[in-house]
Amino acid sequence: MQRRDDRRDDRRDDRGGYRGRDDRSRGPRRDDRRDDRDRGGFRGRPDRAGGGFRRDDRDRDRDREPIKRLPIPEDVTGNEIDQDVRQELLSLPKTLAEDVARNLVMVARLIDEDAEQAYAYSRIALRLASRVAAVREAAGFAAYATQKYSEALAEFRAARRMTGSVELWPVMADCERGMGRPERALAMAGEPEVQKLDKAGQVEMRLVAAGARRDMGQLDAAIVTLQSPELASHSVQSWTARLRYAYADALLAAGREPEAREWFAKALEADKDGSTDASDRLAELDGVEFVDAEDEHVEDEPAERVADAEDAVVADAAAADVEGDAAADGSAAGEVVDGPADERS
Repeated sequence: MQRRDDRRDDRRDDRGGYRGRDDRSRGPRRDDRRDDRDRGGFRGRPDRAGGGFRRDDRDRDRDREPIKRLPIPEDVTGNEIDQDVRQELLSLPKTLAEDVARNLVMVARLIDEDAEQAYAYSRIALRLASRVAAVREAAGFAAYATQKYSEALAEFRAARRMTGSVELWPVMADCERGMGRPERALAMAGEPEVQKLDKAGQVEMRLVAAGARRDMGQLDAAIVTLQSPELASHSVQSWTARLRYAYADALLAAGREPEAREWFAKALEADKDGSTDASDRLAELDGVEFVDAEDEHVEDEPAERVADAEDAVVADAAAADVEGDAAADGSAAGEVVDGPADERS
């Protein structure tokens, strides 16, 4: 048995696609979702050309609500955001732009560690600048991370209308899955927009489509969907580990354990930043059991209490024996003294 100190969620990612669903916490994560997270802010799009945005009743209702501010650390200046996002914010007054930028930085900092708090900051940014595409996109990802898929889809659609970009197409399809509509996600995988995606986007779309197939109970079709030149390629890209992992997971679900083990090993080989739990899956297939140190300590406590109780019983028994011996000695002493007295009488 091998012991580990880092606690992991025991839920399986059995689908693929974007991270954020409640069944994906252990599985592949979207490693290109925002590689600028450490710097803060969401990236803009080089193909953003402006575009209009139609306000609806939700926007008007939101504007009437008071803005509830959240604390922002002093070291967050707003300059951490990417240049293209900063460019979008130039349409705002300087003070407002700085305020929005600082809230976007907080969204980026927190979205992986505290999604609910990131969502709260995204709502503030949205109230301040709902007509900025980067803000709508950030709000979409924050809603997605908290499993508010309908809201996330609305924000992504708004951002897409404003920019004309198709880059959000895969995550929009995955929102359809999150809302229990895998057939719509699958239909989106066949739309012309997919051909406009770059290679990473097309791989993401393939992962979402395979996940939709699995949602619909079409496991064999999901496996076939993942079979592609990208899967067979020996070159390692940002999405390679996740694609191999999703394929291994589908094979395992189909009962093809030897092949699954092979592909989990390939996923681990390509997973340089630990974006999957392929190592754990391999260990489980090899029969290695992981026990959390904290759980092991808790499990040991009852045994310790039993041992303490047994020691107490032994101690009590020993004390009783001592008392019994003392009483016996006293009686014996009395008998010795009384004997001669009787004789004297």
